[in-house]
Amino acid sequence: MIGYRVKSLREERKMSISELSAKSGVAKSYISSLERNLQTNPTILVLEKISRILCIKVDALLNEQADKSMDEEWMEIMQDVVGSGISKEEMREFIQDKSLKIQKL
Repeated sequence: MIGYRVKSLREERKMSISELSAKSGVAKSYISSLERNLQTNPTILVLEKISRILCIKVDALLNEQADKSMDEEWMEIMQDVVGSGISKEEMREFIQDKSLKIQKL
């Protein structure tokens, strides 16, 4: 059940529904319905938005057996990155720049 996994992961991260909604852009009422299994067929876009904020792969929401855990420190770092407004492209550029600098050493 997707809703159960969303709720469980959200609570593990000590997030409220309101916080998940604000960060993901998914309506609070929709997340609530999803968690209560009233909404059982979310779109992949909704799952992507929620999984990004929960720092988890979409697969982990769809499949109980998927690897759904991320090192706690990495999870906090990724939440900070997402919360700071850094885009994926900016993050990729940063990583590539660092990689190039390391290669030059």
